[in-house]
Amino acid sequence: MKKAFVFPGQGSQFPGMGKDLYENNSTAKQLFENANDILGFHITDTMFGGTEEELKQTKITQPAIFLHSVILAATKGDEFKPDMVAGHSLGEFSALVANKALTFESALKLVYKRAMAMQKACEINPSTMAAILNLDDKVVEDICADITASGHIVVAANYNCPGQLVISGSTEGINIACEKLKAAGAKRALVLPVGGAFHSPLMEPAKVELEAAINSTTFADPICPVYQNVTAAAVSNPADIQKNLIAQLTAPVKWTQSVQQMVADGATQFIEVGPGKVLQGLVKKISAGAEAVSV
Repeated sequence: MKKAFVFPGQGSQFPGMGKDLYENNSTAKQLFENANDILGFHITDTMFGGTEEELKQTKITQPAIFLHSVILAATKGDEFKPDMVAGHSLGEFSALVANKALTFESALKLVYKRAMAMQKACEINPSTMAAILNLDDKVVEDICADITASGHIVVAANYNCPGQLVISGSTEGINIACEKLKAAGAKRALVLPVGGAFHSPLMEPAKVELEAAINSTTFADPICPVYQNVTAAAVSNPADIQKNLIAQLTAPVKWTQSVQQMVADGATQFIEVGPGKVLQGLVKKISAGAEAVSV
């Protein structure tokens, strides 16, 4: 039986996240305090006592989810023995600390840099994302390609599970796409409350900024493979991990394909580490026979 540890991305945050870990575990407390020092501000104040609105700021959300996930994993000690890891979008950074490809400090610095760069990219181009339900992926991809060819960027961004594909693009492009996709038979085409077009070409300015930071960061040989969003395949070579992490910002998150590949490679239990239970739900929809639980 192989264990796959999976780590959530943006959207799983909640007020009070991580407070119980901080108060009840000395390892967790030390890591949270280290994080405050590394970031140069008390992110714990917002995580433990901030409002939902304050937690939604990208510069807070991304490091907060990363910290909750990585610190929760660290408190498990010998229980934490992954045969493989994966993370959804931002969660890939948590996965890379879990498999020891990145140190806690290096990854936290990259996550914060990523959050700030994405925030800036969002301000340059008015853009958003939408969830498309119960429509064949190919139909969604073709309609997006037609709209992009007409001058409004829209692309498939998150392959979450069969029948759930998130698209990303300019605000106008997304509005046009939602109308066309509903007309094509989508059960729902729901514009999401996000600040920008993540995992699309509109994130190119953020990618350029993050690329320099990733290239100047040391990546080690991991203790187990990571199934990266860009390739949906097992990756163990540090140079390849680095390259895929750079590509991730403008490329789609192939979550469905990653889970399918992990199952094909022997994963029987998926353990979600971090806030929320989003990934457990997606895993069960992708592979009915897989066991999906929380830490």
